[in-house]
Amino acid sequence: MHRLFVALRPPRPLRLQLLDVMGGVPGARWQTDDQLHLTLRFIGEVDGAQAEDIAVALNRIDHPQPEIVLAGVGTFDHKGHVNTLWAGIAANAALTTLHKRVDRALVTCGLPPEPRAFTPHITLARMGRHAGPVAPFLARTAALTSAPLTLDAFCLFESHLGSEGAVYDAVARYPLR
Repeated sequence: MHRLFVALRPPRPLRLQLLDVMGGVPGARWQTDDQLHLTLRFIGEVDGAQAEDIAVALNRIDHPQPEIVLAGVGTFDHKGHVNTLWAGIAANAALTTLHKRVDRALVTCGLPPEPRAFTPHITLARMGRHAGPVAPFLARTAALTSAPLTLDAFCLFESHLGSEGAVYDAVARYPLR
């Protein structure tokens, strides 16, 4: 089985900017440079044949290169407990359209459509039950922004879960025009 997702890999200057703001939350498990990405669509576990179908379907996507700009920070929570810190990405039509095209390509491979709203972000940290507080970090980074950066490709990643966190391997790269 392959645990897959489709994502954009931010350019190095943006990753360095994000790495520079990480810290200051006791117990947070901060992402490494290799883990920073903007998920277009989580797929989950699929067998080898379906993984091949997915790779072929994604290769058919024709889309212009989107620009991304950092737009503040935020949190996701589960049952009232913050479990994720993230950097927001300013919404834009090109990024939303790319997400929709990826989702449609995956539906043709037998996957259900993505039920959640697309919230463009880059995960900065995972939070356990005893991590925090996050308020000082959120206040310090609330105005986080960046220069616009153009992305020239999206990737199909395989995720390998381990005791030190996930390791992501790009198994296919799809250029954008």
